[in-house]
Amino acid sequence: MIMQTIKASVVKFVKDEDGLTIVEYAVAGGLITALVVTAFTLLGGVVNTKIRAICNAITPAACP
Repeated sequence: MIMQTIKASVVKFVKDEDGLTIVEYAVAGGLITALVVTAFTLLGGVVNTKIRAICNAITPAACP
């Protein structure tokens, strides 16, 4: 009787698609996070260069 219950539980778990949906959301969230980090990293240098250029145009001595 116990083996049949275990087998039924395993079959039910394998056929259950809710767990797969959670994994898909986790993967999508990870990809979005990686894209945002990459965008901020790439744009950070450009923004820093622009801010330094503005600072040097206004008061060069005050810029680090």
